[in-house]
Amino acid sequence: MSPGKHAYSTDVVVPISHLTETIVHCHALAAGMQVRAPIVGHVGDGNFHCFLLSDQDDPAERDRVKGFSRELALKAQSYGGSCTGEHGIGLGKRELMIREVGPGAMGTMILLKKSLDPPLIMNPGKVIALQNLQ
Repeated sequence: MSPGKHAYSTDVVVPISHLTETIVHCHALAAGMQVRAPIVGHVGDGNFHCFLLSDQDDPAERDRVKGFSRELALKAQSYGGSCTGEHGIGLGKRELMIREVGPGAMGTMILLKKSLDPPLIMNPGKVIALQNLQ
């Protein structure tokens, strides 16, 4: 499809009532940001995935891909959806998760993480920043 390019995978989930407009927005966003973003998924549940193709050696292209992922997630959240349906939070969507669940839920997650993983060895620094666990 794009020789020499790497795929950066992202996903969102939206209520079915907003699926069509979210996909239309996704295509327009990709065109506007000059990002190649094929969509795949099992959209019957409102979850779809974009495989953003980019040259990882080009900082501007990497920034556009990350910006696209963020903007798509913000759009999903504005429709009452989530910044991820399956792929998880990891490092890239931490800020979006906080925005989505709020400080109370994040506080509960931090308490659970401290209780279940005191040495912080399970996925250290993912989802919850290590400085929030000290």
